[in-house]
Amino acid sequence: MNHPNDTFPTRSVAVVLGTRPELVKLAELIRLLGPAARVVHTGQHYDEELSGDLLTGLGLPVPEYLVGVGGRPRAVQIAAALKGLDALFADERPLAVVVHGDTNAALSGALAANARGIPLVHVEAGLRSHDRAMPEEHNRVLIDRLADVLCAATPGNRSLLLAEGLPDERISVTGNTVVEAVHRHLPRAEVRAKVLAEHGISRNGYALATVHRPENTDDPTVLADLLAELAGLARDLPVVLPLHPRTRIRAEEAGLRPLLHGLVRLPPVDYGTFLALAGDAAVLISDSGGIQEESTVLGRPLVAVRKSTERPEAMADFADLVAPGPGIGTAARRRLSEGEAGLRRLASLPSPFGDGHASERIAALITQVVCPGEAHRSRPAARRAFRPQQSRSAAPAGV
Repeated sequence: MNHPNDTFPTRSVAVVLGTRPELVKLAELIRLLGPAARVVHTGQHYDEELSGDLLTGLGLPVPEYLVGVGGRPRAVQIAAALKGLDALFADERPLAVVVHGDTNAALSGALAANARGIPLVHVEAGLRSHDRAMPEEHNRVLIDRLADVLCAATPGNRSLLLAEGLPDERISVTGNTVVEAVHRHLPRAEVRAKVLAEHGISRNGYALATVHRPENTDDPTVLADLLAELAGLARDLPVVLPLHPRTRIRAEEAGLRPLLHGLVRLPPVDYGTFLALAGDAAVLISDSGGIQEESTVLGRPLVAVRKSTERPEAMADFADLVAPGPGIGTAARRRLSEGEAGLRRLASLPSPFGDGHASERIAALITQVVCPGEAHRSRPAARRAFRPQQSRSAAPAGV
C-alpha cells in the first residue's frame, strides 16, 4: 500500500480527539499518517493522571491543545471546542478531518469540518445502543450523518448505517483499531508476570474492575451498590481496581471509602500495564465500552456494568450486560465457575472486531479522499473489508 506519509502534505490531515481511549485507538493510524497528521486535543478529558505519560508511551507527537473545554457541561464543551477548532481550520485548513467514536470532541470536530466544507472521516461509525439517555448515542448519530467516509468496525455496524439510509458508497467495513492497539501494546508474558507479582496477584486468580461512567459514579446509591458488589467479590478472590479520578472523588464525597478497603486499589495505570492486568485476569468487570472490545482480543470474560451497549458483538460469547446491583456478583461468579475450560473456550474464539489491519484500511480510505490521483493504488487495501474469521490463530494472553 502507498502510505499516506509518502503522498500527503505535512499537517494536512487533522485528527481531532479529546479522551484517553481516542488516543489509544487512533495511535496506529496517526503513526501511519506520519508527518501528514495534525493531532488536535480538545482537552475534553485531559487529566495528568490519565494522560500525562500516554502520549510518550504510545509514541505520538505532542498535540495542539484547546483551552477552556475540559470539566465543563456538555453543551459548553462542544461550543468551546467548535469555536477553537473553527479558528484552527480557518488559519490552516486541513485536507481532511478524522474523528473517532462518539465523544464531545468527535462531534465538535465533525461540526467544524462540516462548517468549513472539509471532508470528514468517521472512525468507528455505525455503533448504536438505541438508548436515547446516552449522550454518546446522540453524538454518534450526528457524526455519521455528517461524515463523508464511514469506517464501520463490523458488518453489523454497516447494516445499521444502511438501515438509516446512509449511502453504501460512503461505508467501508474496516474492523476496529482496538485490535492492533492491543496487539501492539500487550506486554510479553514475562513482563505481565512481573506486573502481577508487584501487586501480589497470580495469573487467572483475580478480577480486574474499572468504573468511571457518570451513570455509575454520580449517583451515590448506584456507586454504593456497585462498590458493595466488588467488595463482596473480594472475599472470594483479589479484586484489582485502578481508581479513576472521577470515581475516587465521588466515593469520597459520598462517604464510601470503607467499601474500597478490601480492594487492591491502584492509581490510573498506563495502557500497557492495564493490558497486562486484563490479559491475565480471571474475569473483568467494567463499564467501559472500550474494554468490551479489548476483552474479545484478550480472550477474557467480562461483566459489562451498563444498562445498554452499542457493542452487541461482544455479548455473544465474551461479555454479560448487567445493571449495577446484585447481578454483578452473580455474573462474575458464573464466569469464574467456568474455570480454565471457560478461559480456553474464549481464547479459541476470534475477536468480532477485526483482524488487526483496520488502521491500514482507514489510511487507504483517507488517501482516496485527500489524494484522488492515488485512489487507484490504495483502493484494494481500502475496500478489502474485514470479515470475521472462524477461529483465533493465537490468543495474545493465552490461558
